[in-house]
Amino acid sequence: MKTLKLKLIVLGIAVFFAGAVNAQVSVRLNLGSPPSWGPSGYSDARYYYLPDVEAYYDVQNSMFIYSNGKTWVHRSNLPGRYRNYDLYGGYKVVMKDYHGNTPYAQFNDHKRMYNKGYRGEAQKTIGERPGKGKHANKNNHEDNHRN
Repeated sequence: MKTLKLKLIVLGIAVFFAGAVNAQVSVRLNLGSPPSWGPSGYSDARYYYLPDVEAYYDVQNSMFIYSNGKTWVHRSNLPGRYRNYDLYGGYKVVMKDYHGNTPYAQFNDHKRMYNKGYRGEAQKTIGERPGKGKHANKNNHEDNHRN
């Protein structure tokens, strides 16, 4: 009888730890995924700086961060003045070493180092531009400018 109790206790402990490990993995998987227009090879980066529009993209929260003139705002889309901006063609500076919550704290440095029109090394996007695949709808050209 004692060995049965011991086996049940050991089994209970094993199930408890297995559940705890599974819960930790689930938390990691719930983080935001890079957008299809993001640069490939940087799945662990949290932010991109978009020099052409002087904005940031928060991969974890799927939000653009840009100045509205008074403060920095977090929005799911870029402001209307950039409705024709090509996210697939625009250069993305991957902020590999920044893990805080305010990437814009260094905005003046980023703006100086990566001015509008900046192009570093060639980038390949994670996914294809909408409308470029073999099943593309040729009348769907406006989707190229949405995030």
